[in-house]
Amino acid sequence: MTDGDEKRRAPRESVTLFVEYEGADDLIGDFTDNLSSGGTFVTTNRSLPVGTEVQLVLSFPGLLEPIAIEGTVRWMRGDNAAGDPGAGIEFAAGPARDMLATLVDRIRSRDPRIVARLLRVLVVEDNRHVAELIQQGLTGSTRRDFGGGVSFAFRTAEDGRAAIAMLRDEPFDALIIDVYLPIIDGPTVITVARKELGLVDLPIIAVSGGGDPARTAALDAGANIFLDKPMRLRRVIETMQRLIPPEAARTAG
Repeated sequence: MTDGDEKRRAPRESVTLFVEYEGADDLIGDFTDNLSSGGTFVTTNRSLPVGTEVQLVLSFPGLLEPIAIEGTVRWMRGDNAAGDPGAGIEFAAGPARDMLATLVDRIRSRDPRIVARLLRVLVVEDNRHVAELIQQGLTGSTRRDFGGGVSFAFRTAEDGRAAIAMLRDEPFDALIIDVYLPIIDGPTVITVARKELGLVDLPIIAVSGGGDPARTAALDAGANIFLDKPMRLRRVIETMQRLIPPEAARTAG
């Protein structure tokens, strides 16, 4: 478990440690191995005296509300020790641990009131500004356009070779890809995804400012939709809504 951020609100008050897991299964695994038995280890460079009261705020992509649990620092591992520096946190038995167990059970069952549907999107774009705009636009649309029950997790690549490696190793719910990319172009990536990797059902949105030649190349390679640049974020959002029906979305994990 790694502390993503932390702050001391005031002297002698508890320290808040923000812990971001990669997915629901990581939190469930940590609960099974550590939290349920009354403690865990948090990687942090902050020096926390033994006896310090802490509040762990646990989260992962798709969790609708972070989970907070109170604990106490029982031991520290410094920078010079073997392994990562951090703190051993103990959680007292009682209502807080019981509440955490209940929430983890609901996360394990993917209760939609606790965990949003997680859509994993690979954005392949050599212009970082455009890639960021796409991510920000989709993230901002979750409540307005997807009813608040969807969360996006993004991976990005700036060239076609990196994109193919990610598609080979990781599951995705959608691919947004530029046609003209360094090293390996977009249509070649799409062809590899469809034919070599067998991703025949993966929704693929191709984008480019190259006009009809780019459109033809992308659609012939197997893209579902082609969007001209400069593209409107509204079109990207509407296209995602159309290509990814609710029953096809993968739950968080």
